[in-house]
Amino acid sequence: MAEITAAAVMALREKTGLPMMECKKALQECGGDTAAAVDWLRKQGIKTQSLRADRETSCGRLAVYTDTARGVGAIIELRCESPPVAGSQDFRDLAHDIAKTLALGPGAATPEALLAQRSEAHPERTLAELKDDLFNRMREVFDLARIHRIDAPCGGYAHHDGSKASLVQISGDTAGAKAAEVAKDVAMHVVALAPQAITKEDLDPAVVAKEREILTEAARKEGKPENIIAKMIEGRLRNFFAQCVLLEQPFVKDDKQTVGQLVKSAGIGITRVENWKLGG
Repeated sequence: MAEITAAAVMALREKTGLPMMECKKALQECGGDTAAAVDWLRKQGIKTQSLRADRETSCGRLAVYTDTARGVGAIIELRCESPPVAGSQDFRDLAHDIAKTLALGPGAATPEALLAQRSEAHPERTLAELKDDLFNRMREVFDLARIHRIDAPCGGYAHHDGSKASLVQISGDTAGAKAAEVAKDVAMHVVALAPQAITKEDLDPAVVAKEREILTEAARKEGKPENIIAKMIEGRLRNFFAQCVLLEQPFVKDDKQTVGQLVKSAGIGITRVENWKLGG
């Protein structure tokens, strides 16, 4: 058997990030061949993953990637077992890499198809290989739970802890100087206030009718004359729309203007919103 030197073990540890004893065992199993030892460690990790596949992955993070010039945006949900791992830089980097690969690559219909693709950050590796290597280092099950790509100019925003994120598809002057910045700001607004619809017309008519009924009954209980109730209801409905309709909401960074006024000033429109929370 070839002599396994401390330098060889250390080099393998630096390459894989795995404990010294595991690296030494791998080199022993592979006769000191570093490349073979890396492959052996990866296979051992895959075996371990299969034994832990039923573990609950209730933590994780959402990640987004957008490129207004290329006209694409992507959002993904990567799950793990614990908050410390979800907050680690390696896990954050993997989530971002997956989102970027989904956005800039050929696209994918399923998480499995996406993981089989080569990483944008590390083109020599697939996302699945990077995911398996990170499992080997962290010993937690990872699950790419959801993916979504929009093939149109988008703004994107993810909360700092990865618990909430959104994509906002834009139309109009998407190449304008302010378009990308405003689209990102609107995505941040969506994460903060979670509107139910983009425009008043997008709201379920039954929801509006019910609100109108509630407001009308409240006005009657206040003793308001029937001839002015209709005008009062229209005013109060405006407040209702300002709470739940994106373009009617006061902009979260400047409540002196609505989101509708903000996007109009940038020459763009909002055509679609994806607003996600971790865990669905």
